[in-house]
Amino acid sequence: MSQSRLEWKVGVFVVVCLGLLGLLILNFSKGLNWLHKTYELRLTTTNVGGIKAKASVLMAGVPIGSVVEPQLSADGRSVTIRLRIDQRFPIRTNAVFVIEQSGFLGDQFVAVSTGVGDAPLLTNGQEVACQEPFNLQEVARSTAGFIKRIDETAMKVNAAVDKINRIVLNETTLTNLAVGIANFRGVSERARETVAGLSSLVESNRPPIATSVSNLVAFSEQLNHLGEMLDGFIQTNRPALSATVSNFDSASESLKKLMDDLNSGKGLAGGLIEDAKIKADFSLLASNLAVTSDNLNRRGLWGILWKPHEVKTNQPPGASSPKR
Repeated sequence: MSQSRLEWKVGVFVVVCLGLLGLLILNFSKGLNWLHKTYELRLTTTNVGGIKAKASVLMAGVPIGSVVEPQLSADGRSVTIRLRIDQRFPIRTNAVFVIEQSGFLGDQFVAVSTGVGDAPLLTNGQEVACQEPFNLQEVARSTAGFIKRIDETAMKVNAAVDKINRIVLNETTLTNLAVGIANFRGVSERARETVAGLSSLVESNRPPIATSVSNLVAFSEQLNHLGEMLDGFIQTNRPALSATVSNFDSASESLKKLMDDLNSGKGLAGGLIEDAKIKADFSLLASNLAVTSDNLNRRGLWGILWKPHEVKTNQPPGASSPKR
C-alpha cells in the first residue's frame, strides 16, 4: 500500500469520526437535533432576567426546544426572545410562557404550561407574551426597605415602652395603683355588705313590699279607670264645655268693656265716678261715717241717740251752770 493511499484513508476516517462526535454532542447537548424539523416562536417581555442563548425550553419538565437569542427592542422597553421548538411538540395559543430558574443559582430556562381546551396551535414566527422572571435582587431590595421600616418601627416601639416604663410604671405610680386597688377592694367589700343588707331587708319585708306593689297596681288601675271616665265625660259633654268656655270668653269681654267704660267715664256708673260733686259728697259721707263710728265706739248707741237739752238761765256770763 502506498503512503498517499494510507494518508487518504486515515483522513477519511478522522473526518467520519469528527462528524459522528459532532452528532453525538448535538444529540446530548441542550440544542436540537438537526435531524428533527423545528418552528420558531417569538416571546415578548419587559425583562428576561439574564437568560442566554442555547437555554432550554421545557414543557412539563421535558426539553422541547431551545433559546436562539434574546433581542432588545430599539426603544429599550421590551425584549424579544426567539425560540426554536421541535415540530413534534405543538403548543396552543392559550399556553403560558414563564422564565424560571433551576434551583437557587442554576441556569434559567423557559417553562411552558400547556393550555386547556381546543385553542388553535401556535404557528411558525408567531409572537406570544411571556411573564417576567422572578428577580431575586428586586426582592432583596424591597426586603431591605421593609426590614428598614421594621427597624424604625421597632425603635419607636422601644421608645414608647421606655417612656411607659419611666412615666407609667415608676415606683410612685405603682404605689398609687396598689393603694387604689386596695381602696377599690374596700369599697367593693362595703358594697357587698350593703347589697347583703338590702337583700336581707327585702327578704324580711317581702310581704309589705308585695302588698305595696299590689296596692300601687290597684291605684294605677283606678287612675286609669278615672282617666277613662274623665275622657268619656269630656267626650260626652264636649258641646256643653265648649259653650261654657265660649260664655266665659263673652263674660270676660263684657267685663273688660265695662271696666274700660268706668275708667273712661262712660255710661251711668262712669258718670257717677267722674262727677266732682258726687266725689265731694262721697268724701263728706265717708268723713261723717268715720266720726259716727268714733262716737259709737266712745259713747255707745244710747249716748248718741239721747242728747241733753241746754238750760237757759239769767246768770251772768262766766257763771257756772248748776250741776245735775
